[in-house]
Amino acid sequence: MTRELRSARYGAVLTFVLAGLMVGTMTVRIPALTDKLGLSEAMVGTILLVWGLGALVTMQSMRRVMARVGSRTLLRAGGPLTALGLLGVALAPDLPLLLVAVALFGMAFGTVDVAMNAQGSAVEQAYGRPLMNGMHAGWCVGAISAGGLGSLAIAAGLPFTVNVALIALVSLPVMVLLGRTYLPEPPAAAGTARQGRRRMPPIVYLLGTIMFFAFMVEGTVADWNGLYLRDELGAPEAVAALGYPVFEVGMLVARLTGDRLRVRFGVRGMLTVSGVATAGFFAVVLLAPSALVAVSAMFFVGLGVATISPLTLSLAGTATDTPGPAIAQAGAMGYAGLLLGPVVIGFLSDATSLRTALGVGVLLGVLIALAGRLLPRREPAAELGSLPAREAVEAAA
Repeated sequence: MTRELRSARYGAVLTFVLAGLMVGTMTVRIPALTDKLGLSEAMVGTILLVWGLGALVTMQSMRRVMARVGSRTLLRAGGPLTALGLLGVALAPDLPLLLVAVALFGMAFGTVDVAMNAQGSAVEQAYGRPLMNGMHAGWCVGAISAGGLGSLAIAAGLPFTVNVALIALVSLPVMVLLGRTYLPEPPAAAGTARQGRRRMPPIVYLLGTIMFFAFMVEGTVADWNGLYLRDELGAPEAVAALGYPVFEVGMLVARLTGDRLRVRFGVRGMLTVSGVATAGFFAVVLLAPSALVAVSAMFFVGLGVATISPLTLSLAGTATDTPGPAIAQAGAMGYAGLLLGPVVIGFLSDATSLRTALGVGVLLGVLIALAGRLLPRREPAAELGSLPAREAVEAAA
């Protein structure tokens, strides 16, 4: 195993960490953002819609771009731009400028999300064994850090602007340095470029649908659990900010063991169990009599939903000859869920109550379990060994 390959693995993991840190920092401070600009719950939903649309716009174009330039080039550009976008969100003084900054942040992040998953898939295939859950564990580390740092910032009296700007300014140079570690992918042949334009195999769309449901759950928890704990259960803001990092701790635990569980039980079995667990524990959150019980249940929701997106992305990456376009397709479908979920919750909560609106999370868990049963028992192209990615690393060494 070459030094370049190990460096690419660590670089990919750290990219997930920083992505989780930046997005998590914005989400855990949403209550402070509502106070800063006097936003209603429906307006928070609109802001999240703009962020999601920005991400989705770039994701929808990634199939062709990934086929042509590869994940390394996109990450070298998108990583620093994401940090700059977050800085714009921190400094926006009013709602119109905030919407512009959030859109740019979402567009840059959409590029990074697809590219870092394609990079993770390339590294995974070069290693010849499942690694994607471990990559996504890096996201959890970043999100947990965002929640912990957010709680400390609240306790120290740091406003939204200072907290978010500091994270952006720290992330910017690190993203630039990580650009040197990414795996050099082989240039796309003409057939590969055409693959970015044609329809994917049906399993890619099924995986994208499952990811759509899972990301609706993740987006709902990330964007609304803080307000739910504060407004429905009466938790102080510092306690309400802990719901998301506790959720991410559960995700981290599951993802650290997910690759080994995949080898033993397969994707189909894991997705079915994950969907049932997500539905059950989300119901516990909604029925919780106190904030302490709800925060504790968030851990188990995270445990249930954690492996769904890395499993679907990893499997999508083996469904075609090159992982990038298939991952871009599944990722775009997934982020449509991330886009739709928080918006639906926002408008449903205005029409009913936030607790009632969050019942969507229970339904999503059930749908994940049912959709998982439609996957084939045997994973397609499951042999990870072969690999153009490994050949590219060795050629560059």
